[in-house]
Amino acid sequence: MSCLLLRVVDAAAGFNVTIGLLQRSTSRIRAYSLSSCRRHFSGFSAGHRSSFIQRRMSENGVLFQSRGKILTVDTMNPAVKKVEYAVRGPIVIRAVEIEKELKQGVKKPFTEVIKANIGDAHALGQRPITFLRQVIALCTYPDLLNDNKFPEDAKERARRILQACGGGSIGAYSASQGIECVRQDVAQYIERRDGGIPSDPNNIYLSTGASDAIVTLLKLLVSGEGRSRTGVLIPIPQYPLYSAALSELGAVQVNYYLDEENCWALDVQELRRAVTAARQHCQPKVLCIINPGNPTGQVQNRKCIEDVIRFAAEEKLFLMADEVYQDNIYAQGCQFHSFKKVLYEMGPEYCNTVELASFHSTSKCYMGECGFRGGYMEVINLDPQVKLQLTKLVSVRLCPPVPGQVLLDVIANPPREGEPSYEQFIKEKTAVLNNLAEKARLTEEIFNTVPGIKCNPVQGAMYSFPRIEIPDKAVKEAQVEQQPALLRTPRHSGQQSGTGSTA
Repeated sequence: MSCLLLRVVDAAAGFNVTIGLLQRSTSRIRAYSLSSCRRHFSGFSAGHRSSFIQRRMSENGVLFQSRGKILTVDTMNPAVKKVEYAVRGPIVIRAVEIEKELKQGVKKPFTEVIKANIGDAHALGQRPITFLRQVIALCTYPDLLNDNKFPEDAKERARRILQACGGGSIGAYSASQGIECVRQDVAQYIERRDGGIPSDPNNIYLSTGASDAIVTLLKLLVSGEGRSRTGVLIPIPQYPLYSAALSELGAVQVNYYLDEENCWALDVQELRRAVTAARQHCQPKVLCIINPGNPTGQVQNRKCIEDVIRFAAEEKLFLMADEVYQDNIYAQGCQFHSFKKVLYEMGPEYCNTVELASFHSTSKCYMGECGFRGGYMEVINLDPQVKLQLTKLVSVRLCPPVPGQVLLDVIANPPREGEPSYEQFIKEKTAVLNNLAEKARLTEEIFNTVPGIKCNPVQGAMYSFPRIEIPDKAVKEAQVEQQPALLRTPRHSGQQSGTGSTA
């Protein structure tokens, strides 16, 4: 086996080339000098120089080939090319272009672009909760523990967390599954939420937001080839994370459709239809539920959840419950029921057999702390050997962001009644949730005043999903330009815009 060594020196007065061919079999270097002295190329073009070098290399038995790109669109992972993520896709790109045009003075029938493509509460003006940021500040800069401006209950939490960190610093790696005391607090939080149903810290995995945990679990679940390939049931309309992850992992996306005419309710008969059809070409193995709904804003009642659990047991499906909006409940008569709580209250027939993973995040609810990327996953009835594989898989990424773990701990262990920060914390939390509830009401009300738009009540979460009837003229114009009408935005006051055919 040989390795080419090439040295080229281009001086002002000449051009010197040395070529070395390393022969590994003899561990010797054979040197080929194109000139024992400086060859003068003062009258040669760059092309002539290149041709001369290649010719002399060929004469000495050295093959020269021009090298193209190793990574191209044709050679890259084909699964990645199938990934689509509309939350940050072409519409957002066009929105950024419009923002730049506005800054450049381009006249439009509006003066600003409001980005409603993603649930980023702080970016849209929601203020952080004081207590959360106080503990984060104390953990980030421990010298502040000596500052009397910070309340003692915030300091107590910060000291406890820092004592659990390597070197007393949140700059150190944590255990791959997460800081132990944080997992303990999350388990206690779940127990309080679910009325005393026990939660084991060893079943809790802290994560980089809920999204990271969802993708990690899907990696474990996806297997097989052809008709044995794993099928994953996801709701339509859906949060694009699921379709993007399934494309990347090469799983089969199995759509089940929410009932728009019944406030986006989930119907078990629709689940049954989807599973029956999917078994013709894949092996349905996973059922994903988003409750409260993203992007549809529905809140599932207890009976619906019981029906889904029975269905999962009958069809031998692994349940994934995305519950990141569990505090965002607005509609009168609606209540959040965790899948774990309902599962356990259904008795041993289900709570000892149905496999469940539930997810939560620091990014939504009253917190809105998207940038800290904190979250957790709790797994129920997971095979012990698979759990070892899960722990191995999360260890590859070393650990979730420690500041996100700190924030999650404060959410799981908020100020208690009688502590210095309790009243302010409750006041700020209530104000945020009331504000979101009012915005949900206004969104539905205003959408329904616009001709061609119909919006269901926003029962929970942080989104509405209106039906928008697009005029035929707008649809035809988009078809002529061979692009979805969703991408058509007004470039000047006289131009039509639209959002597809029916959204």
